[in-house]
Amino acid sequence: MAVTPADVIAVARAEVGYREGYSNGHWNNRQKYSPAVPGLEWSDWQAWCATFVSWCAMQAGAADLYPRTASCLTGVAWFKARGRFSEYPAIGAQVFFGSGGGTHTGLVYDYDETYIYTIEGNTNDSGSAEGNGVYLKKRGRRDTYTYGYGYPKFEGGIKSADPAYANQAPAPAVPPAAKPKPVVYVSHINAARAKDIPAATGHTTYPAEVKLVEKALVAEGFLSAQWADGSWGTKTQDAFDAFRRSIGLTGNDAKGSVGTYSLGRLAAKHGWTVKA
Repeated sequence: MAVTPADVIAVARAEVGYREGYSNGHWNNRQKYSPAVPGLEWSDWQAWCATFVSWCAMQAGAADLYPRTASCLTGVAWFKARGRFSEYPAIGAQVFFGSGGGTHTGLVYDYDETYIYTIEGNTNDSGSAEGNGVYLKKRGRRDTYTYGYGYPKFEGGIKSADPAYANQAPAPAVPPAAKPKPVVYVSHINAARAKDIPAATGHTTYPAEVKLVEKALVAEGFLSAQWADGSWGTKTQDAFDAFRRSIGLTGNDAKGSVGTYSLGRLAAKHGWTVKA
């Protein structure tokens, strides 16, 4: 199943409350995310907001949809190079803050007309510049501090406030055109009947159509599979007559030439159509 914005958000939300290390009277940027992201091990003890987003993406199976970096500016450039950067929020988007988006970053889990609601690492709830953990945040959409948003290319699309992306979710799949039903012609069946009888089997006239009827007769229990050979011989005729009797036909209506009514009754049950 394809990864969704909800999958990434669920991973991030589960980290809310996590705190980095504390030493010598200060929070020290020592955290669990850098060592767990291949290629970013070096970033431990450093600002880790972008590393946190990379970790969440990796844990959710969306590593290829977000930049793997400890740098906010690199993250902005990554999305812009792919034509997936917007000034409008989107659920699951990576939001960037500060000049050029290079100061701070997080994940958007919701938005409204005025605010964005985010999950951010290496931040706090006091407003100071010293981040210490993972928090839920509420930020103004139009604050000068809010720079823009990178849109991961989720297979199922992304819910966005951007008019250019409002209909980004793929259009509902158009079901394939129904495969035309096979056609059995009454005239062909009667031609086969006239030519193939009196032998039980052997001659084949319009074998493809005869086989469709025989397959149905086998399924109905009137013909042994060994006689379903494309020849309208005496075995097939007897089976079709038995079917006709089973649907209430009697006398001359239940024997001899094949009619549209009886053939149509069989066709309706077995997925083909009848023409004269």
